[in-house]
Amino acid sequence: MIGAVRNAVWWARDYLYALRWQVAAIFPRLDPRELTNGDRTPIVILPGVYETWRFMTPLIRVMHDRGHPVHVLPVLRRNRRPVDEAAARVVEYVEERDLRGCVLLAHSKGGLVGKRAMVIDAPTGRVRAMLAVATPFGGSRYGRLMVLPSLRIFSPRSATILALSREHEVNARIVSVYGRFDPHIPEGSELPGAAKNVRLETGGHFRVLAHPRVIAELIGLSEEPPAVP
Repeated sequence: MIGAVRNAVWWARDYLYALRWQVAAIFPRLDPRELTNGDRTPIVILPGVYETWRFMTPLIRVMHDRGHPVHVLPVLRRNRRPVDEAAARVVEYVEERDLRGCVLLAHSKGGLVGKRAMVIDAPTGRVRAMLAVATPFGGSRYGRLMVLPSLRIFSPRSATILALSREHEVNARIVSVYGRFDPHIPEGSELPGAAKNVRLETGGHFRVLAHPRVIAELIGLSEEPPAVP
């Protein structure tokens, strides 16, 4: 009973957080053209389905203030494209701007897009790592109940989830961070073979984006020198 009440509170806070940033996205204060300056590791933003890059403004501000060029992809819009198509656009963007050693910052579906992009990019190695927050790497049981194709892909049995689960090579360059309770992904977001799986002692699908550990892990991925083989 106590656990159910706690989860309900986390759920309510989660949607309040999401509502706040969805509304904030309507009144933008950041110009994406002003974000690409900086001399540290490039950060590429991959939001979740039905989210714009502005949903991740708090994280963007922190990293840009630390000297990282931050790249958003307006072409993804609200990330409703199929994962393979969206991933191809990410790789095209990285190549066109000659980004090297960049780190992907992804939320939810953005992590699926990011993983696929890393697979495509593997021969060139332009993408060094990814921090994935609340990503359904193994799918979500709720995906089976969805009518819209953009949501049904989250089913554990979907071709997208099954295909990505067979791609193990890039997992070692991914850090997956997720809450103890996720109302959208009850199975959790643990990624087998990941560089690190971080389970936060809190709940939510959106609110975890503001957790200090997310920033700490992103800074670690972006500012620590890569390991020497």
